[in-house]
Amino acid sequence: MLARFAITALAVGLVGLGGCARPGDWRSASREPVGLAPEPARTPEAVVQVYSARTWGWRGAFGVHTWIAVKRTGAPRYTVYEVIGWRLRWSGSALAVSERAPDARWFGNAPEVVAERRGKGVDELIARIDRAVRAYPYTREYSVWPGPNSNTFTAFVMRAVPELQVDLPPTAIGKDYLGDRFVAPTPGGGYQLSIGGVFGVMASRVEGFEVNLLGLTFGVDPFSPALKLPFFGRLGPARSNGDLSKQI
Repeated sequence: MLARFAITALAVGLVGLGGCARPGDWRSASREPVGLAPEPARTPEAVVQVYSARTWGWRGAFGVHTWIAVKRTGAPRYTVYEVIGWRLRWSGSALAVSERAPDARWFGNAPEVVAERRGKGVDELIARIDRAVRAYPYTREYSVWPGPNSNTFTAFVMRAVPELQVDLPPTAIGKDYLGDRFVAPTPGGGYQLSIGGVFGVMASRVEGFEVNLLGLTFGVDPFSPALKLPFFGRLGPARSNGDLSKQI
């Protein structure tokens, strides 16, 4: 039954490809910030934000690109961590660490904040994020499906810093890719089982319950009631990550 549901969702997504594909040249697509990142000059406290945005062209019907932005206490600018596949062609590494605008459009597509932490204790989390970024094992590998890709990277870092309690969108294809592992803990204190990022299940108090079929995520979040569907993403209220200062 789930397999039939996956095929139906795939068909619906394919019908919508024309509406999601953005005409024009990706080189001229907007990369302007949209105002979601606190201005460093007015925000001396430490900040961590996790972003997602639909990818360029027809792939945007299926998935999103995710990245992590951090600003230490008193820092004049943000550091952005992300994985970009085409970087492999000229640099030998897909990992990008830059000081670009954290809330910039992703080739025309406006980002949204998946999670945010500010203030007390966040500098220590930023240090751990940086260590996890340096330990990412797939810097010289990239595959849009089933992974490793940009969402594999973000999920890897989030597992290393579970206090952030990040629930990546169901459209973050590649987040369930575990390489040669079959089981991994989740930020919500639960576990996920995955076979090559193609088939798997996940259950925790942060992510709720998810099933991965051919890289497509179907799930339900009973804690902040919502459905999770391929192509459409999360249907329901956005999940609240609460106040970090009360958790650390």
